[in-house]
Amino acid sequence: MGKATGFIDYKREEANERDPKTRTRDWNEYAAPFSDATLKTQGARCMDCGTPFCHIGMEIGGTTSGCPIYNLIPEWNDLVYKGKWKEALERLMLTNNFPEFTGRVCPAPCEGSCTVAISDPAVAIKNIERAIIDKGFENGWITPRIPQKRTGKKVAIIGSGPAGMASADQLNQAGHTVTVYERADRAGGLLMYGIPNMKLEKEVVERRINLLRQEGIDFILNTEIGKDILAEELREQYDAVILCTGAQQQRDLVIEGREAKGVHIAMDYLTVSTKALLDDSKAIQPEFDAAGKDVIVIGGGDTGADCIATAVRQGAKSVTQFGKHPQLPLARSADNQWPEYPHVFGLEYAHKEAKAVYGEDPRQYSIQTTKFVKDEQGNLKELHTIDMQKVRNEKGMFVYQEVEGSEKVWPAELVLIAIGFEGTETPLLTEFGVNVTPNKRVEAAYGDYRTNVENVFAAGDARRGQSLIVWAINEGRDVAKQVDLQLMGETVLP
Repeated sequence: MGKATGFIDYKREEANERDPKTRTRDWNEYAAPFSDATLKTQGARCMDCGTPFCHIGMEIGGTTSGCPIYNLIPEWNDLVYKGKWKEALERLMLTNNFPEFTGRVCPAPCEGSCTVAISDPAVAIKNIERAIIDKGFENGWITPRIPQKRTGKKVAIIGSGPAGMASADQLNQAGHTVTVYERADRAGGLLMYGIPNMKLEKEVVERRINLLRQEGIDFILNTEIGKDILAEELREQYDAVILCTGAQQQRDLVIEGREAKGVHIAMDYLTVSTKALLDDSKAIQPEFDAAGKDVIVIGGGDTGADCIATAVRQGAKSVTQFGKHPQLPLARSADNQWPEYPHVFGLEYAHKEAKAVYGEDPRQYSIQTTKFVKDEQGNLKELHTIDMQKVRNEKGMFVYQEVEGSEKVWPAELVLIAIGFEGTETPLLTEFGVNVTPNKRVEAAYGDYRTNVENVFAAGDARRGQSLIVWAINEGRDVAKQVDLQLMGETVLP
C-alpha cells in the first residue's frame, strides 16, 4: 500500500497544531489540517506489510491495540496517496460511522500497532482519517441516506453518546424506526459536554446529529428515564430498548476536607464550562471559574488534560496536575513491546499550552493528596500531599508506599478530581430491573448484549466500563446487528 519505499523516503509529520500560547486565547480547535501534498506523502508511508496490525482491535496487556472497528486503514491510506479522496471516504465509511470524532479525539491505538512503528515513527493514521472525512463534508459527498423502506419495528436507545448514535445509525439504515432519549439539553453525550470545544468543536458534533435527524432518527432531549418517562412505558411502546448510558459514575476522592467549596468532580467542571461557552454566557458560575485561581487537577489521564486546557483558557493563576504514577519512559520499556499501545512520555495538547503560558510542564508525578484545607468561610485554600514510590512487597507485587518526610502544602482555590469512573449510574438500571455486575456495569455478554430483561440490550461503556470512543462505536454497531437479528430473524447489517 502507498509507495513501496514511502516509509523510508518520507518522515512522519506530527499533527499540525496552532501555536500553543496563541490558541489559549480562544476556544477553537487546536489542531489544523495538513495540506493535500503533506497528506499524500503521509499516506505513502503506509508500507505493504504482509499482515497489517493497525486494525487488529484487541486488548493486550490491559490496553487496546489496533483499531476495534477494524478500519480498512491500508486501503484508504493508499487511496489518499493516489489522490482518490472520494474512494478513500467510501472505504472509511464502511467501518466507521463517525470518523470526524475518532479522527479528533481517539488516542489512535492503530498507530501503536502500525508495522512501521516496530522501528520507526508510525504512519500518521489519525490525521489522515480526519482529513478524509473533513474533505467529504467540504465537498458535499456526505449527504443524508434516507432508508428506502421501513420495517414497522421501533427501537428506543437511551443515551446519545457514540455507542447510542452508532447503534441508532445502523438500525435506522436497516429500516427500523429509531428514537434516541437524552437527559441533557443537547445530544452527543460526552462528545458534547465531556470533551472541550478546542479538542472537538461542537459544530462538528451537531453537524452529525443534524444529519442523523435528516435520515429519520428522532432525538428526544431533556428526558430522564424514570422521571419524565417510565422504563415500563418504553418497553410497551418499543420492540427493543438499548441502554447506552455510558459509565458516568465518577470516582471521588474521599479524604479530609472534601466538603470544601472549590473541590469539584472534573466532568462537572467540563460540562459547566462547555455549557457556558455554547449558551454564550457572559460568565461561568463563579465556583467553577478558574480565573485568577491556583488550580490543581488530580488525575493524569485525558480528562485531567482537558481540565488543564480549560483552566488555562479561563485565566487560571497557575495550573498543576497530580499523577499517582511515575513519569513514563521516553521509549518503550521491555514489558511494553509492539504491537501493544506505547506507554511512553509525551506532551498532550494541554501540557504544551500550560508550559507555554506558565513556563513549565504542569505535571507532578508519584504524588498523593492527603487532605484539603478550607478557610473560615469554608472555601478551599490549600491541599496537602505526600510523595509515593513504587516498590515490591514481600509477595513480589508492585505497591505504592509513602515517602517519609516528603509532605508538602500547595495553595489551591480550585481542585478538579479526574481519577476515572466507577461504572454506570444505578437509578436507571434499577428502573429497568437489569442485572448489574460487581463493578457497576450492566450485565450483558459482549457479542450478544442481551440483559436479563426481555428485549432490553446494553452496549458501550454502560456494559464494558470506561473505555475508548472506538470501542463505543464497535459495540454500538454490534448491538444493532443483534437487535436487527432478533427483530427480523436475519440481519442485513455488517
